Amino acid sequence: MTIHSKSVERAATTSNGVLMLLIGLALLAAAPLIIVQSPDSALNIIAGITVGMLGLILWCGLYSLQPNEAAAILLFGDYRGSDRKPGLRWVLPWYTRKKISLRARNITSDKLKVNDKRGNPVEIAANVVWRVEDSAQALFDVDDYQTFVNIQVDTGLRDIASHYAYDHGEQVEGVDQELTLRSDAEDVAARLRVELGTRVAAAGIVVDEARLAHLAYAPEIAGAMLRRQQAEAVLSARRLIVKGAVGMVESALTDLNERGVVDLDEDRKAAMVSNLLVVLCADREAQPVVNAGTLYG
Repeated sequence: MTIHSKSVERAATTSNGVLMLLIGLALLAAAPLIIVQSPDSALNIIAGITVGMLGLILWCGLYSLQPNEAAAILLFGDYRGSDRKPGLRWVLPWYTRKKISLRARNITSDKLKVNDKRGNPVEIAANVVWRVEDSAQALFDVDDYQTFVNIQVDTGLRDIASHYAYDHGEQVEGVDQELTLRSDAEDVAARLRVELGTRVAAAGIVVDEARLAHLAYAPEIAGAMLRRQQAEAVLSARRLIVKGAVGMVESALTDLNERGVVDLDEDRKAAMVSNLLVVLCADREAQPVVNAGTLYG
């Protein structure tokens, strides 16, 4: 079994480009002066051409780096280090330079259709902020680090979606609610960031932030799920109304009994409770009925 060796970024040996630029200019300026001194001398002509070519060769080793940019230095394919110093730099002309940006980058994934923890099809997308931390790994451990990141974002997002339900199901008394994609965005984002960071570490990439950018039920079940959410909301409201109404009826009966306003038998209490609950829990306003007789007549 072949074990893939991990590349590690190290500092390259480079020089100040401004100094080498001035030296190159001096050599180019000196070349015609040498030839002019003895134009008939073959030695002077060769010396002048040599000095001029040396100046041009020095110029070939110049390159510039911006802030948050690096250049990997290679000698015939052999990695010799990375230069992160901004400005005009110089290295021996036969060294190859491969530049790479170290700036933070933003990617918004395509909308993926995946199944959540309960098997419901959902549409999901993520926004990820990432950057290159190790230039050697990004350039030499993967074929194309940008494509690698895009693929890992999609794969990690699918994996995260399968571990969470879209929303809370029916409340079970005494049981803690599980984390969901819709209600626990911060927890999901934290796990997504860790998951993606682990996946892209092989390319020398770090994930600074990852959040869900889009979340919705798939079109084929969106209508049914909306009706279900509406029904759950109605049931929750009804439970609250009934609970409050029962408390109000209980309080009313207790006050009547303590103050001795009226003496009700069990049947009349049941009738009163029923009427009060109907009035308190009804969707429409109750119509008052005036009893002209006695309470029992």
